[in-house]
Amino acid sequence: MVLKVFNTLGRRKEEFIPVNPGEVRIYVCGPTVYDYIHIGNARAFVVADIVRRYLRYKGFKVRYVSNITDIDDKIINRARDLGISIQELAETYSDAYFEDIAKLNIEKADVTPRATQHIPEMIETIEKLIGKGYAYVADGDVYFDVSKFKDYGKLSGNKAEALEMGARIEVNPKKKNPADFALWKSRKPGEPGWYSPWGKGRPGWHIECSTMAQKYLGETIDIHMGGKDLIFPHHENEIAQAEALTNKPFVKYWLHNEWLTVEGEKMSKSLGNFVTVRDALKMCSPAVLRFFLISAHYRSPLDFNRDALKTAGRNLERLIRALERLNGTPERETRVIEDEVLISEVEAEKKKFEEAMDDDFNTPLAISALFSIARLINNYLNVNKTIEKATKRRVLKIFINLLGVLGIEWAKDKKETRTDELFKGILELLIDVRNELRRMKKWEIADRIRDDLGKMGIILEDAGKETKWMIKSEKL
Repeated sequence: MVLKVFNTLGRRKEEFIPVNPGEVRIYVCGPTVYDYIHIGNARAFVVADIVRRYLRYKGFKVRYVSNITDIDDKIINRARDLGISIQELAETYSDAYFEDIAKLNIEKADVTPRATQHIPEMIETIEKLIGKGYAYVADGDVYFDVSKFKDYGKLSGNKAEALEMGARIEVNPKKKNPADFALWKSRKPGEPGWYSPWGKGRPGWHIECSTMAQKYLGETIDIHMGGKDLIFPHHENEIAQAEALTNKPFVKYWLHNEWLTVEGEKMSKSLGNFVTVRDALKMCSPAVLRFFLISAHYRSPLDFNRDALKTAGRNLERLIRALERLNGTPERETRVIEDEVLISEVEAEKKKFEEAMDDDFNTPLAISALFSIARLINNYLNVNKTIEKATKRRVLKIFINLLGVLGIEWAKDKKETRTDELFKGILELLIDVRNELRRMKKWEIADRIRDDLGKMGIILEDAGKETKWMIKSEKL
């Protein structure tokens, strides 16, 4: 079966044929580093990681680029609020981002370009767009003229709607058209700035990604990924800039994942349901969180709640236990008919796994095939106390390889899951003891527990009768 992907550009499934045979170039919009990444970000990054892993499984050579936006209005405002430099803020949360994706077993990108390290390339791109008549200077700012790009709106699906949405984003008398967007922003008092032909300033968000994507992946790339919230205006504007510059298609396949809700509601700081990856990892192990994030198709809604995490944990444990049971089964040299049947049935499920992934990376259906393999193993071992050596190795290899496509590493997950659970159990017990001491008004001992945990990097926060805990970042 050929691989088919749902292309947002055209809104249909298409056969995946890379620009260059055997090679796939992927660009993923990375984080804006003004805070810890949240579980919605994590879903996008995990989905992209699985796409990368499966393409590699199919034999493609994959080059994967994911940026870091380290200059942006949000970064400037957050640094000002915290009273620290923009560089310090960006470094702190860049480090935190790498720590978080490592916990989720998301492989590092081949290249992780930072916006501030590519200002000269962005200035050069903007100069070319001005020279071609697609951009204009207005009092130190530079804007892209959307009226000059005839295909504007083709990704979001409706040019008139895209122009209307763009007009609502920012009303600015400097613009020729309300939907025109900034390529270069003149420096305001107290803001950082770089020298340019239009005065000191900084690049707009959209020009950052298209410039870095084309620098490291070429004028036309195979896959561009991100959450559906990036379709407009970010990805629409990337297309306009890149294609106006080169007169070539910027991206062949656009893949966007659906939003993630929290207990049925859209995640929002104002609603008090904003969940970072670090918050979530206080509720479950990294392996369970990752498994939860792929439990629904990437284009389907997914709701984050404790029951869903518990279900993901139980399901992952089912797979790991079957794997451990097979691995621990004594071997024999002779092969019997049951061994032949087991291999045949497991190979059939492997094919179903591949068919599911070939159908626009259908992870729920792929996981179903893994459950079938686990059931076949358990059924076999319920009636056989030993297994032929080659059969065991073959089934283990298939099972471990397919789990690996989903980013589930058996030996690592087994150790980390149980260590995390033990750590959390001991910490919760210690907190219960401390709360009992507080009720008994033995403040000195209770405070000592809090202070000693603080020295180890564990912060306790008392809120009435409830005590919350968190692990302190090294840089915050």
